[in-house]
Amino acid sequence: MRNRSALTGIVVLLLALSLPIIIFSQQSRSARVTSERPAGRATSGKAPVTASMIKHDLGDALAIIQANYIDGNDLDFNSVFKSSISGMLSVLDPHSTYFDPIEFASFKTEQRSEYFGIGATIGDFRDSGEVNTFIRATFNEAPANKAGLRFGDQVIEIDGQSMRNKTYPEVRKLLLGPKDTQVKVTVKHLSGSTQTVSITRKAVPLPSVPEAYMIRPGVGYVAMTGGFNLTTSQEFKNALDDLHKKGMNQLILDLRGNHGGLLIQAVQVANNFLKRGQSIVSQKGRIRGSSETFAADNENPDTTPLVVLVNGESASAAEIVAGALQDHDRALIVGETTFGKGLVQYPYQLEYESALLLTVAKYFTPSGRLIQRDYSNGGFYDYYTKGGSAGDKSAPPVGPESHTDTGRLVYGGGGISPDETIRATNFTLPQRKLLNPIFGFALELAGNRITGLDKYVINSPIDYNHDITPLDYPVTDAVFKAFKTFAASKPDFKLTPEQIDRDRAFVEKQLRYELSTAAFGSTTALQIYNNDDPQIARAVDVMPRARELALAALRAQQKAL
Repeated sequence: MRNRSALTGIVVLLLALSLPIIIFSQQSRSARVTSERPAGRATSGKAPVTASMIKHDLGDALAIIQANYIDGNDLDFNSVFKSSISGMLSVLDPHSTYFDPIEFASFKTEQRSEYFGIGATIGDFRDSGEVNTFIRATFNEAPANKAGLRFGDQVIEIDGQSMRNKTYPEVRKLLLGPKDTQVKVTVKHLSGSTQTVSITRKAVPLPSVPEAYMIRPGVGYVAMTGGFNLTTSQEFKNALDDLHKKGMNQLILDLRGNHGGLLIQAVQVANNFLKRGQSIVSQKGRIRGSSETFAADNENPDTTPLVVLVNGESASAAEIVAGALQDHDRALIVGETTFGKGLVQYPYQLEYESALLLTVAKYFTPSGRLIQRDYSNGGFYDYYTKGGSAGDKSAPPVGPESHTDTGRLVYGGGGISPDETIRATNFTLPQRKLLNPIFGFALELAGNRITGLDKYVINSPIDYNHDITPLDYPVTDAVFKAFKTFAASKPDFKLTPEQIDRDRAFVEKQLRYELSTAAFGSTTALQIYNNDDPQIARAVDVMPRARELALAALRAQQKAL
């Protein structure tokens, strides 16, 4: 499903994954310090620092740097000011941040669920000491798709610049650019021929709901993994309507990896399942307009039994949805403890198109939980890497107790703890070592360069409306044997037949994923992994519990009336 809407919202719940870096420290003050003393700021008998003093010192410092620093004539003023502001914000909280004009423009674009580029997923292949970047898939109706770019096209040049030994992040930077600008891309097709195409960059959709389909008979699955942007609630509503038409009577909502976004969109998503008057979230702040309670206004909420999947990267707006549905016993939460972000940011635009994203409030779930994790030690690296899924799952909850509508215990102080905890299956180091050879072999298969396996050749346009079936690119003994032969022919891979045999199941799954990406697109191909995802499987297993929980909550509501 790739649907969009035009609902707006101002309050932003952003998980800022880039860490602010303090690059200068406060030096001793000169004799200019006065005895001016704002309320509550006396420290150790010394005169307090005021805003006017800081402004004056900052100007002095910059003038001294310009006049005396060895490279003062080549200063990057954007970096100097950005690091100064970031250093100031870093003492507040982990989520207040500064956007320079380019970053703020990108941020606003992402909130519209789009970016500017050619609309393709790319990846690199490393062999014989070289790295080359290839097209893996294009998006439907995107410029790259219309220009005829396909899986396996090697990016040779961009605007006349060689891409040899350029990694895909480097290549991606050159493919992105302002809307309606042109980029010349030279590719080498799997057939061996080369072609140069001129592509006009356009707005490429970044859907909040990249995939929605029937994962089992009667069980709908919605991947809401793209953040909460201006189009999220309408995309979700369209996905629900479509799945109901296909016979859905149970639903899995996947919020894993969803870093959040607009608060109002989270409210609208939760509103689909809660009855008028039920609280969804409340926020409390010190400035006018920052304290507000949001409640459902739905007279006929969707009553489909619901399981919500979360993990340590589910944050902010995703936690609002999970927390509201858990507190009202409307859904069973499955997976791993969420990130734990309970702070609300508001964007303040500055004079030169830059912006401060400043924390102005805290939010609370319907049962009164503040789920914000502690950040008082100031260690942002630990804050971002050791929370949620990265934390200790055996540790008991440490926050204050609250109760759901049916009296179940829930806790604040550190994310949303799932009702059913189950770990994700992550790639092992030996499996990661196989990723590059598998992609290289997929290029050979799709390009008809493996004798006797012409059924795996992919020479037709992407079928974006396909749902994966067991008949799609099965990895037979012949295919697996051919892969082992291919891997053995490349000494740089450093793989033995025994290593490959030990991870045969992984090879088969990843190879099907690569071929499905070529044939059906990058989002549809994820169905390959969903089919035996342990967290999704558990969500299906506990669906009867989700049904009973929702019925118990309904009975409690009726009794209260």
